[in-house]
Amino acid sequence: ARGTAAAPPRVIAVIKANAYGHGAVEVARALESAAGASERLMLACADIEEGVQLREAGVRAPVLVFGALSVSELDGVFAHDLTPTVSSPGAVRRLAAAATARDCRLRVHVKVDTGMNRFGFRHDNIGETLPDLVRGGPLEIDAVYTHFATAERATHPLFDQQRARFEAARATLHELGLRGAWCHAANSAALLRDPRTWYDAVRPGLLLYGVTPPSLETSVAVTPVLSLRTRIVAVKGMRAGETAGYEAKYAASRPTRVALVPAGYADGLDLRLAGTANVLVRGRRAPIVAVSMDSATIDVSDVAADPGDSVVLIGDQGDDQIGACELASAIGTVPHEILCRTGARIARVYNAGLA
Repeated sequence: ARGTAAAPPRVIAVIKANAYGHGAVEVARALESAAGASERLMLACADIEEGVQLREAGVRAPVLVFGALSVSELDGVFAHDLTPTVSSPGAVRRLAAAATARDCRLRVHVKVDTGMNRFGFRHDNIGETLPDLVRGGPLEIDAVYTHFATAERATHPLFDQQRARFEAARATLHELGLRGAWCHAANSAALLRDPRTWYDAVRPGLLLYGVTPPSLETSVAVTPVLSLRTRIVAVKGMRAGETAGYEAKYAASRPTRVALVPAGYADGLDLRLAGTANVLVRGRRAPIVAVSMDSATIDVSDVAADPGDSVVLIGDQGDDQIGACELASAIGTVPHEILCRTGARIARVYNAGLA
């Protein structure tokens, strides 16, 4: 594997979905600043529109577009020097026609579906679907890649099956005459789990933001980039038996002191956090008891809380911390969703080194 050789793999930094809620432009600028003039950094986004946004903000690093091209205008690929993924014969035809019309040659990445059954040419059919593309024309294959479906699950057999299928696909492409293309496959979980998947580049997404996949939390020490904070705007008392929130789902079992914070599901707080998750107030945990569109209610009966006090939804305070993985576990989802839900109306403040 290239990752075990002297030269480290390139980094394809995944900043799709507004950099998992962190702010795509700011994250891209920080990565460019850290990488300097290095040619080992590439950025990746979900669609052409996300790529155009980066270019219009002055980001110059190479940008790979992951997503399907049929829902976007292809002009952005050419006007803003983006690298598209081709994952179907239809995408090949559309891009080839567009490149021919512009009398240019376009570099592309080819995605191989090795078992996720999402985007990509089937691994067991590329001998029939890719010969014309390999032979040349207006499209040039710069790289070949795949994506793992179960890298987070150590005992699932599909991970090794996908790796073997990708190796077979690479061999087939070599037999078809493909030379010089580099390969990438490792998302954050695969990067941590198996160096054989590093190839010529790795694609950190969740890990880029200081969050490890839940099943691999002990494999590497990282610091989360994001903290999410608000303040208490009101404190009030409830008598035993009184209810709070829509549908009266929370009922006080004792005389209770509750606080209101101006953050709700419009800001990314999942309704299911009520009754299952906590926030931090003065370094102590306070249960979330209700979530509305623009506010949440927390139980501060055991905390000396007052209006104006800082409330940590994600981050650390005192000797405790609450991470995206903890919130994800509380509602049965993945930390990616927790981060991506960070609402647009939340003010983002960047450290000087990230601006």
